[in-house]
Amino acid sequence: MNSMIITISGIAGSGKSTVAVELAKTLGLKHYSIGELMREMAKKKGMSLLELGKLAEKDPAIDKMLDERQIELGKTKDNFVIDSRLGFHFIPHSVKVFLDVAVDEAARRIFMQGRQHESYMDIEESLQKISERIASEDKRYRQYYKIDYHDKGLYDFVIDTTKLQVKQVVGKIVVFLRRSHGNV
Repeated sequence: MNSMIITISGIAGSGKSTVAVELAKTLGLKHYSIGELMREMAKKKGMSLLELGKLAEKDPAIDKMLDERQIELGKTKDNFVIDSRLGFHFIPHSVKVFLDVAVDEAARRIFMQGRQHESYMDIEESLQKISERIASEDKRYRQYYKIDYHDKGLYDFVIDTTKLQVKQVVGKIVVFLRRSHGNV
């Protein structure tokens, strides 16, 4: 296989982490997760991801640390998959994949997962909190980087995961990679 870095972007609940893990396994690549780094940071601070995001609106050092980690990975590592909303921006030579999803389905997925620091009483609360997180992220990304990561024109491949299973999404990405990058 040629050397390859694949960045997976999308809103919370689009399947970024799950798809990235499975894609990395399928292709025999290393996996990195910016979401996991953020969850660890939130846990250490004793706050939710939404609360950490609100803090990051006031304290750019939080995003800066995550950004520098991605830039470093892109410069020093090869052959990996990373799930990160802005990975495509910080690792410009990557294959850029965007996972699209209906927000109500994203809320249902996150509610059903019941992640620590991201558990909600019901799907309505999950939808409200996800919408707040998206707004917080959008505000920071526009302010810091002048980026709208929802702009599908920024990506090499866009896939709607709303009605697909993880294996189907991974299969579609592998087919795209074979067509666009050959020996995958």
